[in-house]
Amino acid sequence: MNYDFMYPEGKTKALTFSYDDGRECDRRLVKLFNQYALKGTFHINSGNLDKTGFITSKEIKTLYLGHEIACHGVEHKYLTHLPKELLINELWEDRKNLETLLDDFVLGMSYAFGEYDDRVVNVLKTIGIKYSRTVEATNNFTVPSDFLRWRPTCHHNDNILKKAEEFFKIPDFIKLPLFYIWGHSFEFDREETWEDIEGFCELISNHNDIWYTTNIEYRDYVVAMRSLIFSIDQSKISNPSAIPIWIKIVDGIVVVKPGETIKI
Repeated sequence: MNYDFMYPEGKTKALTFSYDDGRECDRRLVKLFNQYALKGTFHINSGNLDKTGFITSKEIKTLYLGHEIACHGVEHKYLTHLPKELLINELWEDRKNLETLLDDFVLGMSYAFGEYDDRVVNVLKTIGIKYSRTVEATNNFTVPSDFLRWRPTCHHNDNILKKAEEFFKIPDFIKLPLFYIWGHSFEFDREETWEDIEGFCELISNHNDIWYTTNIEYRDYVVAMRSLIFSIDQSKISNPSAIPIWIKIVDGIVVVKPGETIKI
């Protein structure tokens, strides 16, 4: 039997944003995302909150409402330089601080300076981080194979308008394409490119076939999709996760609900 996995609500493409450091310019970027019904993930150094040029601890819970807050290291240190004890503290304290402010789980991260190695990844696993973004661009729209070494499509300065046109026209044989853009909101001030990102947001928004998602929502959906259990003859599907999964079959689209087993 032939199955095609789909994104939530039967959508065929996904878009997510990832922005680092928690600078004051996040306020303008969040407002822009909200205007166009887009979703982003914002990676915060909790040790910089309330400092000049950064957002405040008082506003963090309301400013990013509807988006995701994730870790970036409590003090934005080079993780690969740190002895074991300091490495654990840099990551543990950031997650703890952010969860205290949000009264919610913080399970994502991006690597400060793009620096990481196997030792850093192992610490992330130990403290419960579920994904972490690198700065190594794929320049394509593939689903990541390793969420703790998650490579984005590109930086927002890397001709994203052209990439959007490629994304719109992606052939049907490429399944579950993901357009993942990262950067720093202060770059729009520094380079005077706010008009560029607003033009992109307008272009990419309001497409019925695109799932606009945060990093953690995307990761959780794909992990749940990969956890589906199929009978050997593929006539039965069981979903042991807490997330409904959409699947296209010959007769249409089926949704396998959490804890449900269906027969095709």
